[in-house]
Amino acid sequence: MARAAPRVVVVGGGFGGVTVARALVRNGIAVTLVEPATEYATCPSSNAVIAGLMPLSAITFGYDGVRRAGVTLVHDSVAGIDPVGRRVRLAGGDSLAYDRLVVAAGIGLSFDTIPGYDAAAAATIPHAWKAGAQTALLARQIEAMENGGLVVLTVPALPYRCPPGPYERASLIAHYLKTRKPRSKVVILDAKDSFSKQPLFQAAWRALYPDHLEWVPLGQGGQVEAVDAAARTVRAGAGLFRPAVLNVIPPQTAPTLCRAAGLTNASRWCPVDPVSFESSLHPGIHVIGDAAIAGAMPKSAFAAYSQAQVCAGAVASLLAGRIPPEPKLINVCYSLAAPDYGFSIAGVYGAEWDRLVTVPGSDGLSPDDAPPEVRAREAALGRAWYDGMMRQLFG
Repeated sequence: MARAAPRVVVVGGGFGGVTVARALVRNGIAVTLVEPATEYATCPSSNAVIAGLMPLSAITFGYDGVRRAGVTLVHDSVAGIDPVGRRVRLAGGDSLAYDRLVVAAGIGLSFDTIPGYDAAAAATIPHAWKAGAQTALLARQIEAMENGGLVVLTVPALPYRCPPGPYERASLIAHYLKTRKPRSKVVILDAKDSFSKQPLFQAAWRALYPDHLEWVPLGQGGQVEAVDAAARTVRAGAGLFRPAVLNVIPPQTAPTLCRAAGLTNASRWCPVDPVSFESSLHPGIHVIGDAAIAGAMPKSAFAAYSQAQVCAGAVASLLAGRIPPEPKLINVCYSLAAPDYGFSIAGVYGAEWDRLVTVPGSDGLSPDDAPPEVRAREAALGRAWYDGMMRQLFG
């Protein structure tokens, strides 16, 4: 009797989900991708939208190219996952059986951690940590702010999506203020005393925004204590702030879907095998991207892309009865301090016991003392990376 073709379901249509779906199709495996939205707005480059450097439409993509690649799209939300019966239940009432399931569902926002800041408050005090309507809202608020107004951006403790992202956002907001509203200023209230690419960002701030950007670390009272959404104020150890624009980035976890399916441990993130990204808690389910506990790998778009490539190969091997090979993964992250001022960090990662670690000697950071033409070249490389990635995923 002929053996039934394997059924693979992918949940989430972002960097990780689209990459793994397309890679599996290239391996001759039929894939159903479940994603509620019909368009995807990318978090990479969303800070440029907030700073008025490009429209939201420039970072928004449809799924026609994914369909043309041979992936079956189902635009619906996942109501639940049955790890024992190996079925995904959809909000519309249907269900999908699977032999292997890949969950690439991104992050959940912990609205229960900052007194006064919840999902309702985010309607007027944006987090903009999921790109789309929130991105546009924050951009409109900054544009409407009077010259001389204060912008306050709050940053949580790690782990969260895109470790250098808040500092790029603050930099580009400062660029906007310097060029459009020069009497204004942005203040970062940070729950940490150190952050990714710190020397590079701080050198840029000293050179470009000495009067337009202030960083308040944890040791100087940067930890947020409460938000008053009605009064649009934020209280931190450093005092009470009454900004014209308040951008609260809350702490994060794996999405509710992952927690409800029993894919998370006490950390509220998903433990996985570092070779296959198969869940340590439920066989047959793989978790990639922001929701996964990926050791030394940061929660970034490029990391999700790298994990998706490795996961697709592992799923193909497992379906064929083979042991997946040990992987090597890469991550490259570009940041902008201004439209023509960029820098990057890179690393290679491998499996060690139950975690991913940085391969010794593989990590690289842009030099501290690079001349302006090098910073401009890195900014251009970052744009080229983004454009190439979008063509590969959605073209």
